[in-house]
Order: sequence, then C-alpha cells, then structure tokens
Amino acid sequence: MNPYNDELMAYEDDAEDRYDDYDGYEEDDFDTGFEGHEDSYYDDEDDFYDEEEEVEYIPADDEDDMYDSYKSTSIGRIDPNDRTLTVVVKNTSGADAEAVLFGANEEAAQPAGVTVTVEESSHKEVREESKANPFKIVGMKMSVSNPLQFDNVLKVNKRTATGSNAVRVYQPRNATSPQNFTQGLIDDHNFEMDVTGQDSLRLLIKDGVTVVFTFTIKARANMGNLLDGKNVAELSTAPRTTGLPQLDLVRGKKPSALGIKPKKMVRKIIRKRPRPIRRRRGISMRRRPRGRGFLRRRR
Repeated sequence: MNPYNDELMAYEDDAEDRYDDYDGYEEDDFDTGFEGHEDSYYDDEDDFYDEEEEVEYIPADDEDDMYDSYKSTSIGRIDPNDRTLTVVVKNTSGADAEAVLFGANEEAAQPAGVTVTVEESSHKEVREESKANPFKIVGMKMSVSNPLQFDNVLKVNKRTATGSNAVRVYQPRNATSPQNFTQGLIDDHNFEMDVTGQDSLRLLIKDGVTVVFTFTIKARANMGNLLDGKNVAELSTAPRTTGLPQLDLVRGKKPSALGIKPKKMVRKIIRKRPRPIRRRRGISMRRRPRGRGFLRRRR
C-alpha cells in the first residue's frame, strides 16, 4: 500500500476519533462534554410553547388596605380646627420653679406661684381626657417673654404605676436661629410626644417669665367610635400650619373632585395564551454513531 495513503488514513482515523461528524454528519452530533446531562424534553421541539399575556389595568388598592385597622375609610379624621392645644405657663413665685404639664395619673401639684392654663378648655380637662383618649403631639411652637428661658431644657417623662420613670430631654435651643427675627419664638415640627395618663412635660421656668406652648395633635384615640363600630384611631391629614405662606401653600394638597382621591391604575394579568414556537434542539446523544468502524464500513 502506498505510504502516502497510509499516512492519509492515519490522519483520517484520528479525525474520526475526535469528531463524530467528520464525514458530513449533522452539526449536533459531535462530542460536547455534556454527554449524560441531556434534558429529555429538548428532543421534541414541537412540545415548546410560549405564552402571551392578556392584561388590563384596574384601580390599585392603597398599600394600607391589607390591614383593616389602617384603612383610610376606617380611620377617623381630625378636624383641622380641632387639633390645637394652647398652654400658657406663668411663674410669679419670685424664684425659678418647675411646671408640670399633663401627667394625669400622677396629678402632680404646681409649685406656689406657678399657673398652667389651657386656652381651649382647662388643664384639668386635658388631663382627664388623656386618660381615656390619649393623643400624639407632632410639632410645637414655644413663645417666651424672656429668650433666656430657651436655655432650660424640657423633660418628657413617662411614669408607670410600678415605679419606672423614663425621661427624654428636649433642648429648645436646637430650634433657635440668628435668622429668626423674633428671638422669643421657636417653631419645631420635629417635636413629638405621646400624651397618656403616664406622660408629662416638665420645665424649669424662670421667675417672672411667661411661656406659651402651641401643640399640634397629629393622632388621637376616640373611644366613642366603638359605639358606632368604627376604628378608635383618628388622624390629622392636613399639613401643620407654620405661618409662612411660602411653605404652607407648597405643602398644602390640592383638593380633589368631590373630595374623592383618584386611585392609581395597576397592570393585572387576566389569562395566558400558549403559542407554539420553534427552538433549537438541545443536546442528544442517541443518534450519534459510535466508533471508527462505522465510517470505514460506509467507505
């Protein structure tokens, strides 16, 4: 046999060992390294389907609707004209003294010469109401007859019947600014305080000083709503008034038609329709010829 032909056959045998499609077989039928890991469902391309989605847009529920106790239709609304407490504290004792605001359970008496009055009602009435209908204060204006009164901190106390007493300190000087034209007034919308029978606000008031607090009620409990089967929670939705038109006009919400808030629309899938598609077949080893003898027999 011609040595040239022997060498050519050697190259041919080596090629057959390396590539199963050497003699013109299909592109799929070569070693890939995935032998034994084939997925049977790739064998029949007619079994493949894609899905078309038929959708529509429906009104979205509020994110709070998943909880009945927080539904916007369930929570009561506080009248914007019925959410303010104006507390006036005066000290005519001749010395510095500590005034106590709220604190219905303890009912601490005021020092001699110190008076605490509430312009909308009375301090006693506010104390009694806080026992049954607690409320939350968010935002405070504090007016003083002597700016040095701002040097004295406010203490927010929470006292329980078992004897524990938690104290938080608020520094009015944090709300003062050299740009404030009225040095005897601060307006802090970050001030927060829960007013229950356990809570009180204490401050050391200087002699001869008058302090006026204007508290804004953000939320409160109304136990009378239980008689009507309603949520006891009531919430103030109107922005807190600052007295600055350039801020209040921006923060104010535009009224909606008939008082109804429009709901945003969300995409909802109604049903899915399968449609056949063609995909490239996966790896299959069942049709692959084995060994070099197969090609030799064909030749």
